[in-house]
Amino acid sequence: MNNDFKKLTRSRTNRMLCGVCGGLGEYLNVDPTVIRILWILFIFFSFGMAVLIYFIAAVVMPDTE
Repeated sequence: MNNDFKKLTRSRTNRMLCGVCGGLGEYLNVDPTVIRILWILFIFFSFGMAVLIYFIAAVVMPDTE
């Protein structure tokens, strides 16, 4: 059994609020700053719905072990 798959988790080391963007950046191998900038744009274009999605993701995504 091979356990080399990546798991989407919140980051403990690269967090501003809850670590969701840091975790996404680590999972996608992208700088978390880019994810944060895109998330801010998403907040404006979704009329704030992205804030709700962020906090749902913070609850659903497990913390890094």
